[in-house]
Amino acid sequence: MESDYGVARELSALQKKRTQYQPELPPCLQGTTVRVEYGDETTTADSSSSHVISHAFPYTYGQPLAHFLRPSTKVSDAQIITDHPVIRVGVVFCGRQSPGGHNVIWGLLSAIKSHNPRSILLGFLGGTEGLFAQKTIEITYDILSSFKNQGGFDLLGRTQDQIRTSEQVNAAKVACEALKLNGLVIIGGVTSNTDAAHLAETFAETNCQTKVVGVPVTLSGDLKNQFVETDVGFDTICRVNSQLISNICLDALSAEKYYYFIRLMGHKASHVAVECALQSHPNMVFLAEEVAMSKFNLFDITKQISDAVQARAEQGKYHGVILIPEGLVESIPELFALLQEIHGLQSQGVDMESISSHLSPWASALFEFLPPFIRKQFLLPPESDNSAQFSEIEIEKLLAQLVDAEMNKRMKEGTYKGKKFNPICHFFGYQTRGSLPSKFDCDYAYVLGHICYHILVAGLNGYMATVTNLKHSVDKWRCGAAPITAMMTVKQYSGGPGAIPIRKPVLHPTEVDLKGKVYEMLRQNAYSFLMDDLYRNPGPLQFDGPGTDVKSYTLCVEDQDYMGRIKKLQNYLDKVRCIVKPGCSQEILKAALSSMASVTEVLTVMSTPKSNGHIPL
Repeated sequence: MESDYGVARELSALQKKRTQYQPELPPCLQGTTVRVEYGDETTTADSSSSHVISHAFPYTYGQPLAHFLRPSTKVSDAQIITDHPVIRVGVVFCGRQSPGGHNVIWGLLSAIKSHNPRSILLGFLGGTEGLFAQKTIEITYDILSSFKNQGGFDLLGRTQDQIRTSEQVNAAKVACEALKLNGLVIIGGVTSNTDAAHLAETFAETNCQTKVVGVPVTLSGDLKNQFVETDVGFDTICRVNSQLISNICLDALSAEKYYYFIRLMGHKASHVAVECALQSHPNMVFLAEEVAMSKFNLFDITKQISDAVQARAEQGKYHGVILIPEGLVESIPELFALLQEIHGLQSQGVDMESISSHLSPWASALFEFLPPFIRKQFLLPPESDNSAQFSEIEIEKLLAQLVDAEMNKRMKEGTYKGKKFNPICHFFGYQTRGSLPSKFDCDYAYVLGHICYHILVAGLNGYMATVTNLKHSVDKWRCGAAPITAMMTVKQYSGGPGAIPIRKPVLHPTEVDLKGKVYEMLRQNAYSFLMDDLYRNPGPLQFDGPGTDVKSYTLCVEDQDYMGRIKKLQNYLDKVRCIVKPGCSQEILKAALSSMASVTEVLTVMSTPKSNGHIPL
């Protein structure tokens, strides 16, 4: 209900203690002077997409990176901002709730008020619907007091998660102009930040004075790229999930007669499943990316699990824990094709009761093979990004039934002589979204909120707040801003049978890197996890003492710090310019030319589109 927005919570003793925690700020955000250094103009990681993206975003494509500097840094061409007039900023939750979202608002409010106490922060009530309807509440320290370091999005709430149609974009523009907003901060994941980029472009094109800033907040961990190392909420989600999984592991080990199939929320990518597996050491974990690459079908996966159950039974083990990402359903080729056909019929207006009779022969046969509960779930309408409703499709229950049938078949044939297979299914998702955020997520979100203010006072539009070097302590974090268009790729959408495919620049969910260090660590331990019951319990979230500053494997194992490397490269180039000046020796000039020619040749080959000019799907 609207009347509940902004109402003080009734807090437990632990919650009250958490509201007293003051997140840390890196040196570059401390004080009242904003110091900005601008880098080179940006491009896209996929050079074959740059033409399409630049054409779609003529006003906001190619903008430079922005680095916010600590007071001790001496940069001659840095922009120094000491004057802070009154500004009006709006903030909206535009994605699914993720632990830490409230701290983005707290950090933003703190930055706004510390630079000018008369500045105003307005929160839109009920997500984007509140934005369109201009329903706001002025956020103050009193209102925010019971929401500091707390989970959920209930301070403002959220509804539909898109600003996409021309009517929605126009309503957002009208709201920002009517409320005289200098800035609009959009908190969300890949879809929300794609919408933020389009909104920023429209505002720039129509001379709307409101600047749009995006913040990476999503539990899926799939808004990752060269500028964004992780998302607010991912650390908390994985740590809370991992404790639940570990409890299940120990229950399985104690009872010695159950196999637990645990589906994890995380949308299409399997980042949550990978991190939870490394933290809790279940017996098996399936990754959507691995299944898609290997083209495993439903029966291949059933056989893998059945073979594992049989191998463990031969060692006298009749229990186990199997993790399944919810996005697995779209990575199994035949299930994905069936869903695509169903969604195509739905887009043509075929009603739910008639869809089965309109399916092609192979799809109809597969549909009838599936259990009734899965058939019903497959008929649900797709999400706004055209994906299936993953949280509603019980793929873990389907696999458990298929494995149960296979083990009974083997028992009858005499190839399996162990005890009866007993599966139990769980879905972990909603249990974690409203969790108290970890210390890391509290700090990270609060810092991003401060960066949003810095972006706005620098007059930047269509940028995302970024922090790199996150695996180190807060005082070593590098704060900046990157154009959202620099993070985009071109995705091809089909409008249905016979329609011409549409190429659209979007922020695409980043999949688990099957060549990365995190995946390699998981594969190296896969057999011992399967057979040796190396269950590990990381315990509950810690807010003080040992374990407080533990960070995810996903963050710590990969060597990311892209922004730091860009800065390092710029330093090298500056040194070259300083050494190779008119009047330098012939030897220095020849060495520089030879080195530069070699480097340029290598980089030219590496940056050539691998698709021979075709736009990747």
